[in-house]
Amino acid sequence: MTAEELLARYSRQPTDLVLVGTQRGAPTGVRAVRGLLAAHPQANVLVFGAPGDSGSVAAAIAGGARGYLRWDSSRPELVSTLAHALTSGARLPVPARVAREAGSVTERELQVLRGMSEGKSNGQIGRELYLAEDTVKTHARRMFRKLRVKDRAEAVAQGFRCGYVT
Repeated sequence: MTAEELLARYSRQPTDLVLVGTQRGAPTGVRAVRGLLAAHPQANVLVFGAPGDSGSVAAAIAGGARGYLRWDSSRPELVSTLAHALTSGARLPVPARVAREAGSVTERELQVLRGMSEGKSNGQIGRELYLAEDTVKTHARRMFRKLRVKDRAEAVAQGFRCGYVT
C-alpha cells in the first residue's frame, strides 16, 4: 500500500493502531508515517523495521511514530508492545533496565546519538564533532551497550523514548 492509499483509507475509516513496515532503501514507510500524522496527529502509529534498517526507522520515529518494533521480535515482546500501544496511545515506555543505565550515557555519546537521529553517517558525525570515524564508532558501541540496543535504529528509537532526541 502506498502512503497516499494509507492516508485515504485512514481518512475513511480511522483505526486504533496503524502498523507501518519499513523496507531498506524504500521511503514509502517513512512517507506514510509523516503523511498520516500530518493529516491526523492523533493517529497511533507503530513502526516495524528490519534489524539493519536504521535510516527508515529513525526517520519514521522522528516523523512521529509512537514506537518501533523489530521484525524479529519475540511473540511476548510483540504482544506487550501492541497492547501498550493500544491502551495508552503514548510513546512506548523505557524499560526500567534501560532507564537505570541511561543515566550513564555520556554527553559525547548523546552527541553521536543526535547525529544518528538526523540520519548522518559516522563520517559526517565525526567531521561535525571533530572526531575520527573510529572514535565515533567507539562512542556508538558504548552507547548501544548502555541502552541495551543492537543497532542505530534501536538506539535512535530508544533515544526518542528516553527524551535524548527530539
